[in-house]
Amino acid sequence: MIEALSVSAASAPKARSKGLSALLATRRVILCVGCGGVGKTTTTAALGLAAARRGKRVLCLTIDPARRLAQSLGLAEMKTEAQRVDPARFTEAGIEVRGSMTVMMLDTKSTFDGLIDSLAPSKEQRDRILNNVLYRYISTSLAGTQEYMAMEKLYSMRSSPDYDLIILDTPPTANALDFLDAPERLVGAIDSAATRWFLEAVQGSGKFSVNLLARSAAAVLRGIGKMTGGGFLEQVAAFITEINTVFGGWKKRADAVAAALRGPDVAYVLVTTPDPLSVREVRFFAERLKEQSMRRDAFVVNRVHPVFGSLPTAAQVSTLLQDREVAMSDRGAERLLRAADDESRLGRQDQIHLLGLEGSLEDEASGGSLVVHIPAFPYDIHDLPRLARIADVLAPT
Repeated sequence: MIEALSVSAASAPKARSKGLSALLATRRVILCVGCGGVGKTTTTAALGLAAARRGKRVLCLTIDPARRLAQSLGLAEMKTEAQRVDPARFTEAGIEVRGSMTVMMLDTKSTFDGLIDSLAPSKEQRDRILNNVLYRYISTSLAGTQEYMAMEKLYSMRSSPDYDLIILDTPPTANALDFLDAPERLVGAIDSAATRWFLEAVQGSGKFSVNLLARSAAAVLRGIGKMTGGGFLEQVAAFITEINTVFGGWKKRADAVAAALRGPDVAYVLVTTPDPLSVREVRFFAERLKEQSMRRDAFVVNRVHPVFGSLPTAAQVSTLLQDREVAMSDRGAERLLRAADDESRLGRQDQIHLLGLEGSLEDEASGGSLVVHIPAFPYDIHDLPRLARIADVLAPT
């Protein structure tokens, strides 16, 4: 009974929202943005399902999906290659899907390898870069690499004729908008003054020479060589020499990726919960997008508690349940009413916390961002029928 009341009441406070159906119909790419733990991955999957039900061929790119989500789609696990959800899964769940839903987990290393393969002038140079020890570190661990490769994968899949809509679950970084600067930052790291200085000390053979450097710098580098092993500086020198041959193409590609993030066919959906810290984070994200002259197309607020009006007495609840042939004592009815009152109290707190979002919603040239409130369901979302319920709230048919 509380579940039914929660869904209807929590769905009510949607400011100016008719759902995100228009975004699904008009955009080629949707990015779900937000800090960790606010339900971005579930929102991504639910939007994908809503679009597939409308006949779209959808690709959902995820970073670190929960195992339960994979299982709900009939997959043993998420893989780094595209996996189409079996249409029979939707039929079994009683969900009509006229399009298709494909999921793929981002693999930073393989995406970076593919970028090098496309930019290297020759197979030999490609292999020298891919087999370099320093490259192996940069392609997996350097700050900003995951964000940039998420955008690179999105860019490469954007032109695929196999999909009508691509939805990206952005990386769960400390700053959820790091991906906006990732192309420039990664190029800047490679084209830094230190890199150019190092490159000057590389002989034509690709080996490192301290003879070309000042004595103080040479002494420092000799010390580094002793600590890291004689071959480390040689690996650094070889990497810088080889990467310099692909730098021009890399910078051009990074510029294209950065421009694509600002294209008219891209939508940004900012995901949060009523938690004050999450609201503060999403307001910061909204302001950051505004500073870069980028739209805040929609806000999705997950786990919103209901606010009930006047509640019946325990006797009235018992009578109502008896009329429905549900047996419950007066004591049980009292516990049910206390639970409803607790939910309503949490709902009032949510309303107060969400007042802080209003300043982020009113200044859009289009007349305001879309806003959708997802109820605080009393269960986890780990099967298709429950995912479909969220899809219905996000984009009602």
